[in-house]
Amino acid sequence: MKKGEPLECHLLYSVYAENRLAIPAGSVLRGRVVKLNPDRGRRIRARLWGDFTPYHIPVVHFNQLVLPDGTVKRIVSKNATDGAPVLHLSTPRSEKSHSFLSRQIAGIKEQAKHTVSLVTSPGRKDRLVQLLYSQLPYHPQRIETATMWTVTLAQPLAVKPYAASAHAKSNPAVAAAYIRTPHPKSSSPGKTSPSDTSAWRLRAYLKQTISSADEKRGNTFQAVVAEPIFSPDHTLVVPEGSILVGTITQAKPARFFGRAGKLRFDFRELKLPGGGSSQHVLGTLAGANVSKSQQLQIDSEGGVKPRPKDRVIVPMALTFLAGRALDSDGSLAGNAAVASNGFGIIGRVVGIVAGSRSLAAGIGFYAAGLSFAERWLVRGQNVVFVKNTRIEVTTIPSRNPLPTATPQRNPSERH
Repeated sequence: MKKGEPLECHLLYSVYAENRLAIPAGSVLRGRVVKLNPDRGRRIRARLWGDFTPYHIPVVHFNQLVLPDGTVKRIVSKNATDGAPVLHLSTPRSEKSHSFLSRQIAGIKEQAKHTVSLVTSPGRKDRLVQLLYSQLPYHPQRIETATMWTVTLAQPLAVKPYAASAHAKSNPAVAAAYIRTPHPKSSSPGKTSPSDTSAWRLRAYLKQTISSADEKRGNTFQAVVAEPIFSPDHTLVVPEGSILVGTITQAKPARFFGRAGKLRFDFRELKLPGGGSSQHVLGTLAGANVSKSQQLQIDSEGGVKPRPKDRVIVPMALTFLAGRALDSDGSLAGNAAVASNGFGIIGRVVGIVAGSRSLAAGIGFYAAGLSFAERWLVRGQNVVFVKNTRIEVTTIPSRNPLPTATPQRNPSERH
């Protein structure tokens, strides 16, 4: 991660203009890191664990767009600073409630599977290198693979309706990029006819930030439909640019002693773009793209909360290991190496070289105490959906069809 570093990214979602595919998903965006801003919050937390790396937030400008057919367009973007590895949340299947003990056992099994996957899944060498770096008091930084930015153009971009060309058909890589693009004729993101009441799968982005820390029950917010929906007979049902009106149904802010926040909302109104007519709908959150660092999860009813942390096993394990330094049996150096977990490699080296059981135990108990404080004493994590977060909403329209001035046909349909 350094100023001037070139970046090559792929467009995660298709862009539509006037309900016509303009920029397909998979198109290439090229840019550079133009600035590094200090990440003060991460620096403070890292130093508590003996990591003195001056963490930064990269500022990125994108200046080139390459369409799947090879067309290159110059673009001018605003500063993009929200880059983060992204986790796609999806609604799980509805399950029966379980006892507290069974939930804890299930959590331990899930954590064990995750730990095994770190060793068995591809990329083991890179993960091992990053694990070694995390133990050092100073180490390189990088922009992770699958980091996502929200890119806002500073100047308009002239585009034409995009269609699969002979070039795309003759180039498998380009054709694959085009095929990944949701086509209005297909059933993705949703399908319906103007008169039926089957569910719509709407893909939208939030117009504002919503957080469990600030919202109150009954507050409303808006999301913009990003992709049009066509009926099986190719009639436009939900135009791109339509507004989903959401309502907060539950907002529980994070509290001290590690109690996490919770957020639940639904969608009850769909408005046509340009101040047109509206229709009552029943919509629930079905998916969202959020930063991996938040570690959120969606329940079967669309409620969102942070994934529960292991609040017992880790502090207990660190406390047990710290006590090994005070054990007179065995090697002093070996027990000190096992006990001193507080400051990475430096802590272990100091604990071993000092030849003091008390010092090694002190370093280990410091790590155990810090782990306990992070899980039990400090304020828990709030649920935050930042502006422009991409969401998927399953909606059931009312029996009355969404009124439009005139029925529109799929503009991508060939005659």
